Amino acid sequence: MKRTFDTGNAAITEAAILAGCRVFAGYPITPATEIAENMSRRLPEAGGYYVQAEDETAALHICNGASLGGMKAMTATSGPGYILFADPFGWALSCEIPVVIVNSQRVGPVSGITGAPGQGEFYLSRYLSHGGNYETIVLAPASVQEAFSLTAEAFYLSERFRTPVTLLADQMVTDGWETLSLPETSEEEEMLGVRKWSRQVHPGPEFYPATDEIDIPPVVLGHNTGGACSDWTPTAAGHDTEDVEQQHKHAYRLIYKIRNHRELIDRFECYGLEDDPEIILVSYGTPSRVVKSAVKAARERGIRAGGIRLISLWPFPDQLFSLPSRYLSVELNWDGQLVREVRRAASKARSVHFLGKCGELPTGTELQDAIDAILKDQPRHTQSWKLEAW
Repeated sequence: MKRTFDTGNAAITEAAILAGCRVFAGYPITPATEIAENMSRRLPEAGGYYVQAEDETAALHICNGASLGGMKAMTATSGPGYILFADPFGWALSCEIPVVIVNSQRVGPVSGITGAPGQGEFYLSRYLSHGGNYETIVLAPASVQEAFSLTAEAFYLSERFRTPVTLLADQMVTDGWETLSLPETSEEEEMLGVRKWSRQVHPGPEFYPATDEIDIPPVVLGHNTGGACSDWTPTAAGHDTEDVEQQHKHAYRLIYKIRNHRELIDRFECYGLEDDPEIILVSYGTPSRVVKSAVKAARERGIRAGGIRLISLWPFPDQLFSLPSRYLSVELNWDGQLVREVRRAASKARSVHFLGKCGELPTGTELQDAIDAILKDQPRHTQSWKLEAW
């Protein structure tokens, strides 16, 4: 095992290459630019290709084209570029093109602050494209090492489900420096939980079958299979259609190939839930590291606190929120996004609360104060412009 000290951006690069990525197309944007820089250096060494796109939309279209040509592809951006993916993302969804997208979230809205962490694209990662009628897969790392493992996992899931997969990181993960273990043998890959899936070619003629089955090879053009790729609703053979029944069959596949195989996707970390907790803190990404310390500190003070860290965000794991406890969603935003899904899923909850900051992590003291106030049933209001709470 090779041990080094590096950033999340470097970890993502190395994991993508290990997973078989051989095409990267991107456009510079903080805090994801170093992924493009690393890829421009590393991909040629691995026999791959780096493409500097004129903008983010073109970057993802290039990746789609590379994937349709039979090569694993990835792009990376931050919020302002992620929103520009709507059209090529929808194309990849509907045409079932395996591709991996990295979004290193920063403070918004719009360009916001380039070098500060945010979590403003929670819902956007679920509904990035127009039209609905689909599910999507989103993974959220909380460390440099996890950025490595989840990038490899994103390629694995993308191939098996024939769909774009988003790695929803944040600036602290991608820019942060931590110890990183890189496998050098297949045995070490297995130790780190790295799963791989080789690209195959769909033989046809039913390129878009109306089934929830996975592990169907994707459409790869140029192999005399007759494969087709269009942004219109396809028939099973890939021909454009305006038929509503065909649309229904296609939407069924895009939704239920993911919903009916969630055991391959769902990832989470739960702690302190075994003894009827008084309060459960919910988080994902970098804030979850402070949350875990806060839960431990609360327990040391005699409070039955628990934690849920979401690693796979979408499909949303409703099953985790069945306990009749109080819930506190801790996020790097001020508008409250994850908390709305917690409120929807936790139908038995005594109450659901929100604590948000942006550009910096909440402190342990702020979380302890929030826990105490919630357990005393004190009303939660905005304390100042530095903190949003309800």
